[in-house]
Order: sequence, then structure tokens, then C-alpha cells
Amino acid sequence: MTISGVSGRTSYIGSGITSLRDQLDTLTQQLSSGKISNTYAGQGSGRSLAIALRAQISGVAAYADTAVNLNTRIGVANLSLQRLVAVGSDVKGAAVSAGSNFDNTGQTPGQKTASLGFFDSVDMLNARSGDRYLFSGRATDTAPVAPADQIMNGNGALVAGLKQVIAERRTADLGVNANGRVGSAVGTPVTSVVISEEDATPAPPLEAQPFGMKVTGVSTTIAGATVTQPVDLPATIPPALPATPVAKSMSIDLGATNPNAGDQVKFTLTMPDGTTEDIVLTASDQTPLPAGSFAIGADSTATAANLNTTLGSAMKDLANGPMVAASAIQAGDNFFDQPPLRVGSTPLGSATTLIAGTADNTVIWYQGEQNTAANGTARGSAVSQIDTSIKVQYGARADEQALRAQLQTVAVFAAVAVDPAQLSNATYAKSANAQIAALNQRVAQNLANIPGQQTIQDIQADFAGAQASIKSSTDRQVQTKAMAQTMLDSIEGINDDEVATKILALQTALQASYQTTSSLYQMSLVKFL
Repeated sequence: MTISGVSGRTSYIGSGITSLRDQLDTLTQQLSSGKISNTYAGQGSGRSLAIALRAQISGVAAYADTAVNLNTRIGVANLSLQRLVAVGSDVKGAAVSAGSNFDNTGQTPGQKTASLGFFDSVDMLNARSGDRYLFSGRATDTAPVAPADQIMNGNGALVAGLKQVIAERRTADLGVNANGRVGSAVGTPVTSVVISEEDATPAPPLEAQPFGMKVTGVSTTIAGATVTQPVDLPATIPPALPATPVAKSMSIDLGATNPNAGDQVKFTLTMPDGTTEDIVLTASDQTPLPAGSFAIGADSTATAANLNTTLGSAMKDLANGPMVAASAIQAGDNFFDQPPLRVGSTPLGSATTLIAGTADNTVIWYQGEQNTAANGTARGSAVSQIDTSIKVQYGARADEQALRAQLQTVAVFAAVAVDPAQLSNATYAKSANAQIAALNQRVAQNLANIPGQQTIQDIQADFAGAQASIKSSTDRQVQTKAMAQTMLDSIEGINDDEVATKILALQTALQASYQTTSSLYQMSLVKFL
């Protein structure tokens, strides 16, 4: 009889022990890591879904980072816009309440407020988030607005700033005779008064120049008087030139009968900025003659001569008062245009053209991406993906209508000044007071919201919409991530209690196996017998 040794049989027990040890190692690793396996292969049939869920969670994390960056940029831009709104409100209030108390610099307190607001506005429009300028459109590495001091005072002797452009335009608008380049004269018949614009070419086609005041309309309450309104083209202009701007004239003929005391004549003239001003003159037989009146003469011929004299003086007052303010507003519009426009020839008082300025002779206030149709919308100049199928637009350009219009108005208000040394002269002081009153009025009007035109609040609303979209997407992504993580955990994760129980069971089985194997290896024939 052959008796086999224990080694051959205990090898089966040894294999079992090895298997138990492997299971114990696996369970111990699961308990320590909290994962069913460190490889996708060990995840069984759920491995494909686990890969997809991890990709989804990673994508959500990337969108979350984008949302943080966007909210930071939009938040900084909104702070700038809030300050700009405050500047506009402050300057508008200063213009409405400002009087004509000039200081030693020739400016009013309201203009001082505008000066501070202008420098602050330039800083706001040059705001950055990180290394990105927020109001330059796609030119994010370029400061959108030139330094405030350069805009005001120029960059050296050869490059003009706003103040110089305003001064040049004022001289061109006033003309050689300081009358706004509009004159009056007794016409034919001698009972009439004619108001004419200065033309660029004294012979037909009497082409108009762009400076000074323009005749717009005339009306009267004088019985029997005849008025002739300005016409687009004089009869001497060939029909082939209908688009040529021409110098205009208008007139009033008193006729054969003198006006009665209290009868009025109103002349309307258009200022360089497109606004209109009225000169209302009243017939009077009083001595001394009241302000705003013309003397009734012995006959209508004498009365026409008196009307012409009074009208000439009134137009000169208008030119040196409100027209100077209108000229400054228009010069600001020219300067902040792209490219800027300058008076085109010298001497300035007889200039007849506007020309485009260049970077060599004029400060170019805006350096960012131009706000043109070819470049698309300002908001579309910065676009980011915040979800699988959702993008937000949050770009901005400092030359958008609302931003440019306010900066331009505030800058002009801050740039205009009178000569304080001449305020002791009654005539000059009268003109200065009329100028600042007209400027205050125009600044307040230009800073008011106009239906149909973009406002800074509209830009804020666009940004608010972008932030709302970001928040909505972020909230949805948080929920999506939580659900994906829960599902991923169900695939990759373990039940700690279940694994611990299995480990205890395996440890008991291993202990028993070890004891059995030990007993078998100690077995001998003697002990067996």
C-alpha cells in the first residue's frame, strides 16, 4: 500500500490561501481608496459610463472656471459703468444749477466738476481685468482712450488737443467780422431787410461754407409785411447741381406802411451744433429804446433801416454769446469723430473747409477696435462658451454711442474757458455770461437720455443679461455635476460596511486555513497511527 505525503494535498489548500489573500488585498485596497478598482478594467460593465461621466464632470469644472473669469471681467466693467453714470448725473446737475460765477481760471464751479469727471471717466474707460482692457473691443492689449491730459491739451506743440480744436473752430465760426458769418443789409426795395450767409464762392453757384450761423426762418406779426424764407437753391443754380450746399438768405419787406408799436419780427438761425436760436425784435416808439426793440421811423423806409441796425447788433451778440457755446459743442463732435475733423485752412476767420486730422497733428482719442458695422457689435467683440450650446457676449468699446457722447460732452464742458482778465469789460462780460448760459443748457440737454439712442444703462443691461445667463448655466451645471458624481460613485464607489464584513469573513477563513495547513504539515505516520 502506497501512502502519499501531505505536500501534494496541501498544495490545494495553499492555492486556496493564495486566492483568499488576493481577495483580502483587493478588499483592503477598496476600503482604503473608497473605489471599487484603480483601473477601468476592474469596474466591470460600468466602465464606459464611468468614462463618460468623468468627462462630463471635467467639462463642468472647465465651464465653472470660465464663469469665474467672466463674472470678474463683467464685474469690473460694471463698476466702471456705474461710475460713468454717476459722472454724467453729477455733471448734468452741475450744468443745470451752474451760474456764471467765473473763477481766476475763467471757469465756473460746474466746469470744475466736469474737469474732475472727465479725468475720472478716462480712467474708467481704460479699466482692465488682469492684462485685458475691457473697453477696447478685440484689441484687448491696447488702452482704448488716450491720456486725459493729452486729449485736453495735446501732445506737444504739433499735435492738437481738444482745447486747440475748440479755439480754431470758434475763430472759424465767428468769422473775420466776429458776426457768425451772417450779415444783414437793407435790400431792394429799401423797405426790406435781407439776412444772408457768408458764402465760400462769391460768384454762382454760391457754395456754402460749413462755419458760422445759418439762416433758417423769419416770421412777423406786422400787418402788410412780406417775408421770404430761405430757399435750398437760388434761381441761378442749374438743376444739374441740386446736391451742392449753397449760401442762403431770407428777408422781410415792411411794405409801405409802418408797423405798430408792439409788432414783432422773429429771425431763426441755426447754430454750428444744429440747434436753433431766435432773435425776436419788437417795434417801439419809446425813448430810450427798450432792449430787444427797433425804433419806428418816420416811414417804413426809415423803420427798415432801424430794423437792420438793431438786427445787426443782435446777430453779433448772438454770435459772440450762444453761438460760441454751440461752436464748442460742434468742435467736440469734430474732435471725437473718427478721424477727427479740423478747420482746413488759414486764416481761420475766413476758412471754408473741414479736413481730417491725423495722428501727426491731432490727438486720436480712441485707440481700440473701431465701433463699425464691419467689426460687428461691441458686445460681440468678446464671446465665451459657458455651456455645451450656450455662449455669452460681453465685449465693449469706448467709442460706443453712449460712452462717446457722454465723454465728449463732459470734455467740452471742462475745456471751455473765458478770459478772466477781460471780465471787467461790460461788453465782454455780457458775452461770457451768454456763452456759459448757452453751454450749460446744451450740456444738460446732451447728458439727458434721448428715446431711441443708446444709454450707458443699456450697456449695463446687456452685461446684466450676460451675468444672468452665466448664473443660470452655473446653477444648472452644479446640479448636473452632483447627479453625475452620484452616478459615478455608484459605479466606482464601494459600501464600506459590506467590504469590512467581507474582510472579516476572509480573515476568519484565512486563519482557519492557516491552522489546518499547519496541522497537516506537522502530521507524521506515527501521529497518524
